[in-house]
Amino acid sequence: MTATVEAARPVTRRSLDLPVQVALAAATVALVFFPLVPILVQAFSTRPLYDPVRAFTLSNFTRVLSSGAFWSVVGTTVAFAALTTVLAVTLGTVLAILVERTDLPARGLLNSLVILPFYVSPLVLAFAWAVIYGPQGYLTIRARQLIGHDPWNLYSIPGLAVVSMVYYVPYTYLYCTAALSLSDPQVEDAARIAGAGPLRAIRAVTLPLLRPAITYSALLTFVSALELLSIPLVLGTPAGIRVLASYLYILGIAGGRIDYGAIAAISVLTVAIVTALVWVQERLVSEERRFVTTGGRASRIRPMELGSLRWLAFVFVMAYFTFAVLLPLIGIVAQSATAFLSPLINPLQVLTWENYRLILETEAYRRSIVNSLIIATLGGAIGILFMAFISLMSYRSEFPGRRALTYLALYPRAIPGIIVGIGFLWAFLLIPGLGAVRNTIWALMAAFIMRYIPLGFGAVSPAILRISPELDRAARVAGADWLGTTRRILLPLVRPALLSGYILLVITFLKEYSSALFLFARGSEVIGTTMIELWRQGNSGPVAALASIQIVLTLIVLAASSALLRRR
Repeated sequence: MTATVEAARPVTRRSLDLPVQVALAAATVALVFFPLVPILVQAFSTRPLYDPVRAFTLSNFTRVLSSGAFWSVVGTTVAFAALTTVLAVTLGTVLAILVERTDLPARGLLNSLVILPFYVSPLVLAFAWAVIYGPQGYLTIRARQLIGHDPWNLYSIPGLAVVSMVYYVPYTYLYCTAALSLSDPQVEDAARIAGAGPLRAIRAVTLPLLRPAITYSALLTFVSALELLSIPLVLGTPAGIRVLASYLYILGIAGGRIDYGAIAAISVLTVAIVTALVWVQERLVSEERRFVTTGGRASRIRPMELGSLRWLAFVFVMAYFTFAVLLPLIGIVAQSATAFLSPLINPLQVLTWENYRLILETEAYRRSIVNSLIIATLGGAIGILFMAFISLMSYRSEFPGRRALTYLALYPRAIPGIIVGIGFLWAFLLIPGLGAVRNTIWALMAAFIMRYIPLGFGAVSPAILRISPELDRAARVAGADWLGTTRRILLPLVRPALLSGYILLVITFLKEYSSALFLFARGSEVIGTTMIELWRQGNSGPVAALASIQIVLTLIVLAASSALLRRR
């Protein structure tokens, strides 16, 4: 009888929700703190991490903070970041208003052209501008012939800031266009009815409404410029201009004797400063509700009529795109296909495929392309799934530490890429058993995923937050656990966001280089690190060929993703 009762009793399946959530949270903690812990340990150590005879010290910080060279670099970095921010935010705001709020011709085309630099690596942009506007650049030589002297100096802080401006303009542009699309155009209509002209309406109404977007994008640009390596490295190094990122690169790679303590101390100070700025940025986001103008009634946007200024504004936008984006990209492609690019020689007379032949026939260079594609496609897939589960845990679970997990997932924004690479390298050296992973594409993949957790998290989270919690409750009532609800309901519903986030990670991983500079070795090269090595050797032609290949790969990804998203 007892056996019969036992057999009839329903078997309760043990849920795996908590073990899986704990494992995901532990993986997130480990991934984020993996590069930070060795840097902190090294910053307070008298000797390198591999030396067992080391003791606690503050001398690394006192030595760095008392160094005149360090404060000179800090001053240069702040000046460069501030000028970049002013230029990028000003131009990005103007372009957003013109494209989004006025009767500018071909606004759809102009929108695509303005955001194009977002998809171009800043490293490629630096090389491209050097080809056209450098001391021996194509247009520089032509201008020198016409007026007798160089009209600009690209290898200067203003020159660096202008090139960086081109890269960061899309950030402000996208934030401002998003804010304008959500604001009520009737407010501006009221200003025009009251007799205000287009310029006064923009100055008195539109710009105040854009204040949160402008402020947020300004802080984002400033923080990003503080940690930017490529443009200051390529364009600043020939003139002796050093910012914090290039200073760390020189101390750790391009210099002589490596000062581990100074590198760690500068890294800790940099992360602390950027963390504070990111915190301020988040505080500003919480104040955005004070500027909401969208109500319950739908409003049809009526573009502002610029009158006689309409075509002048169109010429202004096209001139910016032509001289800042199109000509440099054409120049670097032309340099890749010529033996020597100069206005003194007809390019058709020096056409050659030698640069591409060198890239494709040299094993290390060819391998860097393959490695970049593997890391971008496979790493992007692993990354977006990992980031999606972090977001689901943060917003659609009862996990006790979900709020802390959200902050942890967003924290890598405060860690510059070059410091991520330094931290991963030292962690692999410090932790026993991980030496075999160091200098492999798997190490690079982990570093890339860690650095861009906030990007994937931000791509998926809005889609998750738009799903009604009633679906979760209904699934729970039906007996589904968190894993079952996630697999059968939530993940299928956010599939478009997963695809968009995956495409974004693929493009970002293709461009990434700074996290790999301290990690790569023979066999684990990527396109960005190979370009920098070729640049250090003075091989401008192969650099241009590799940059052109990266541009083509990015365009292929964009075209394929656009076709796929349209089909869906």
